[in-house]
Amino acid sequence: MPTTAALCRDPSPVLAAERPEDRDLVEGMIARAFGPGRFVKTAERLREHNAPDLSMSFVAWCDGKAVGCVRQWPVLIGETPALLLGPFAVEAAWRKRGLGAALIRHAVEAATRAGHHLILLVGDPPFFGPLGFSAGPVRAVRLPGPVDQRRVLVRALTPGADANLSGLVRVPRSITA
Repeated sequence: MPTTAALCRDPSPVLAAERPEDRDLVEGMIARAFGPGRFVKTAERLREHNAPDLSMSFVAWCDGKAVGCVRQWPVLIGETPALLLGPFAVEAAWRKRGLGAALIRHAVEAATRAGHHLILLVGDPPFFGPLGFSAGPVRAVRLPGPVDQRRVLVRALTPGADANLSGLVRVPRSITA
């Protein structure tokens, strides 16, 4: 595997907020990572008729090329505002090098600084657990379709924000209207 220096003149990729003009390249990375099967996933129902919060979504750049991305979307858990994290994708040459975790940490830090209280995702507990996400607080949370409830994870960004979470996860009306 090439070293980071061989992949990027900088010691590591630069993480920057996603811009509207990044849409196609981000969609391309996501397509390469997940293929067309991603459209049948329940989390995708929360992205339809929704728009990623570009101030909370990031692209990893190396020598002018996008090598990773993470998106966050506004949602409601019952009536509780939250961000839906995902998808995130990393180009093949950068996988297993910590870039995915760095993107997630960066997104969490940005959401915290911006005053958000919760981040929800559907993902792999062994990967997301060490990044502060857990399934316990979301036992009474329902997604708009079939999902393995063990993969529904949340991270409270403020103490107690994940207490008593319940209800259907949905896109806020202000976005769908």
